[in-house]
Amino acid sequence: METAVEQNVSEQQPIAVKGGIVAYLQVDGAMKAVEVYGKALGAELAGTHPPDEQGRTMHVHLYINGSSLMLSDPYPDYGYPLEKPQAFTVMLPVEGIDFWWKRAVDAGFTVVTDLQVMFWGDRYGQLRDPFGILWAMNEPAGK
Repeated sequence: METAVEQNVSEQQPIAVKGGIVAYLQVDGAMKAVEVYGKALGAELAGTHPPDEQGRTMHVHLYINGSSLMLSDPYPDYGYPLEKPQAFTVMLPVEGIDFWWKRAVDAGFTVVTDLQVMFWGDRYGQLRDPFGILWAMNEPAGK
């Protein structure tokens, strides 16, 4: 009997990639990230490959706020070791930033920069997810 993930892959239709540029994140626990991002960011699973015999997932495709985000577990035996996320931030422009912010914090994201009106006039803040990824949320002030 096929699992839902195996069925998804075996019957998979082409998945639309949404967005002009797409982040592809490597996290320790790609399928766990699906759960966390679902709770924190309203992520929808677009498709995934089944886990290998070690429980690693080589590809996950999510939709978040009208865009695609892709994930994988590390594969050090193939030259892709897990490295600490650094020198980048995933920007998430949203409408209704208070809702998005609270949902992410309630789901385990930690505040790095408080949500505030910035010098450029938008409401902005930064959060770190449980996998170490830095997320910034932004909404034009007055919305």
